[in-house]
Amino acid sequence: MLLSFPNWIIHISSALEWGIGAALIYRYGKLTGKRNIRIFGLAMLPHWIGSFFVLGYHISTDSIPLLLDMSEVINFFGSIALLWATLNLLKTTKKKQAAGYTAAFAAIVFAGKPQSYMGADIFDTILQLSSVVYLTFLVLLLVLFRRDRTIFSALTVAGFWFVLVFISVTVYCIYLATVVRGYPTLSHDDLLHGLAESLLTVSNLMIAIGAHRKIREFEAEQLRKGK
Repeated sequence: MLLSFPNWIIHISSALEWGIGAALIYRYGKLTGKRNIRIFGLAMLPHWIGSFFVLGYHISTDSIPLLLDMSEVINFFGSIALLWATLNLLKTTKKKQAAGYTAAFAAIVFAGKPQSYMGADIFDTILQLSSVVYLTFLVLLLVLFRRDRTIFSALTVAGFWFVLVFISVTVYCIYLATVVRGYPTLSHDDLLHGLAESLLTVSNLMIAIGAHRKIREFEAEQLRKGK
């Protein structure tokens, strides 16, 4: 296998932490009786499933590209699910503007097929669309946090945003591994690959810890009220 044991630990931790974060957010929604928060937790599941396709790709020693392509497709729908769940939460804070956000999203994503920077392959286009959707989700998540800070903790919101750091560093590591260090792919450069993936682990850990904090805060508040 291309990945060393420590690198496998990092990859598996990333997947597990996202799943734990989703479960904790769902639990928080259940404790607070807020259905839309539970929906948000469920909306995180496609990305979690996509992470196992990536693990499968690495198990195959990166010999089955279809697994990586399938993860991109699943993550695309996962980003749409997160955006939709965030829009639902926004409707509970200010209904009049939520429709405007929905229309803006539709205009961005469905106005036309973007020009592919990596080639004409359909999976490259899906990857670009997924990026647009996720960025839109991040912006609306920040708007939601500013309106109602009882839904997510600042750490959870920061965790979702930290994914951008992971992506940026990964792109740079790909350049270093393939152009500077002469490896065929980033996966062949175990050091840089592990470094990049560790940032995703940090991001997912922030999301999970933030959700856990909200649960603790809610339970403490309930104890103070004597419930």
